[in-house]
Amino acid sequence: MKVVSSIGALKYRHPDCQVVKRRGRIYVICKSNPKFKVRQGGAKIKKRRR
Repeated sequence: MKVVSSIGALKYRHPDCQVVKRRGRIYVICKSNPKFKVRQGGAKIKKRRR
């Protein structure tokens, strides 16, 4: 498995790959080859109750 610090560079790994931003996360979606799916970001922050 290849490790990269930014998935923005992975949009060039296949012609069908798309970089999509949803709800603060970045996804790479590839319908023709699903093994290229990637997600980055969006760590949950716990809210304190008072």
